[in-house]
Amino acid sequence: MQTSSRVMKELKRLVEHPPEGIIYHLTEERTNILTIHMIGPHNTPYEGALFELEVEIPRKYPFLPPRIQFVTPIYHPNIDGQGRICLDLLKMPPNGGWRPTITLESLLVAVLSLLGNPNPDDPLMVDIADEFRFNKATFEMKAKKLARQHAKQNDC
Repeated sequence: MQTSSRVMKELKRLVEHPPEGIIYHLTEERTNILTIHMIGPHNTPYEGALFELEVEIPRKYPFLPPRIQFVTPIYHPNIDGQGRICLDLLKMPPNGGWRPTITLESLLVAVLSLLGNPNPDDPLMVDIADEFRFNKATFEMKAKKLARQHAKQNDC
């Protein structure tokens, strides 16, 4: 795949000035499918856990949004068992908020923000959203347990 100069600039920026909690190492052989590591935000059930995500950049980027999904299992109302993410910015209009001006960095920051601020009003996992709303202690216990079982622990 021929990579656009925009994608290369965005990837270089992710390496040189990564947002807090997001880790990416630039590789020459794969610029359309990226492996991202995300550190669970402070004061969340995911704190200290290192999650792996896969980002697939379509040929028509930025006119189509990247596909982002968790490789590491996670217990979250907006992320299903296959790692798919329910986030407005990842969907095309009229139902979604994707715009060609959105960058990979801003998308990844939005996903990181979603970890700390689940949206139970637009869930992918209705049962987990109900648990988040009505029994937050149980939700947090299950989320921490799954993060300890499957995510690497970040020593940073």
